[in-house]
Amino acid sequence: MTVEAYVRQLKRLFRLRPLAICITPQVVEAFLRQEGFTDIRYVDVTEPDNIPGMIPHMIAHGAVDFGRSFVPDMVIGMDAGAPITVLAGLHSGCFELLGREGIHRIADLKGRTVGTAVEADRHLLIILTRLVGLDPDKDIRWILSPSPMELFQEGKIDAFLALPPILQEVRERHIGYTVASPISEHPWSDYFCCLLAASTEFTRRYPVATKRVLRAYLKTLDLCASDPNGAAHLWVDHGITTRYDYALQMLNETRYDIWRDYDPEDSVRFYALRLHEAGLVKSSPQTLIARHTDWRFLNELKREMKT
Repeated sequence: MTVEAYVRQLKRLFRLRPLAICITPQVVEAFLRQEGFTDIRYVDVTEPDNIPGMIPHMIAHGAVDFGRSFVPDMVIGMDAGAPITVLAGLHSGCFELLGREGIHRIADLKGRTVGTAVEADRHLLIILTRLVGLDPDKDIRWILSPSPMELFQEGKIDAFLALPPILQEVRERHIGYTVASPISEHPWSDYFCCLLAASTEFTRRYPVATKRVLRAYLKTLDLCASDPNGAAHLWVDHGITTRYDYALQMLNETRYDIWRDYDPEDSVRFYALRLHEAGLVKSSPQTLIARHTDWRFLNELKREMKT
């Protein structure tokens, strides 16, 4: 099939929530066009994405062909049987758990109220709390709110998970104290926090197009790692954020340079095991990996894109 024929098969890409500035298809677009794609469409998420496994859910229902999300979000979607195929890991830690004075570690959350913006964030925090011996169902009161930072400032919650650009804002305004930072702390920094997945049908029917999309994402990761200043300007130019300083801080902290070295299967296995232990997924990690991952495209590109 010709490149032009494959171009016609790329229908939609997932667009991140307006507040998210980790890595967006809009920034990847220049590389997608270099790969020959001309009809690139984005899907805005206008409703609160509180469905467990939101991105796999969107892929399963044909809303998008490719999507990026937290590993727990992907794993929950896999376990639910969503027809998705994980292609690669994107980067490690871009978030922090923040608390009020007196909360110095995750164990101090016992008996406290914790706020999350979306259900996927709560699943991530359930893993963090279980690893230190807390029972997230009995020891923590959870509040789901689109604006946990506001609840924190009002004294209605004791801790919350902050993602870019909220993370950069709370630092600038000196709101709260860092309780846990997967950006630099083990074991979280040893794994990808976000994965790229595609419709299983799309990867099977259009393998060349799938590889081209993945290559565009990997080139974007290289750009973020090698030229964070230039990448930050792209974030601003595309209207993803108005704050160049926020984007640059995020780009300098987030590990975009690990896609060649880290094993995304290890990340799926790590989070899937934690979610299985928490009773949030029924399938074993190995079953999920066997049914919902395909590393062939990534391995080929690692060989082709050696630096």
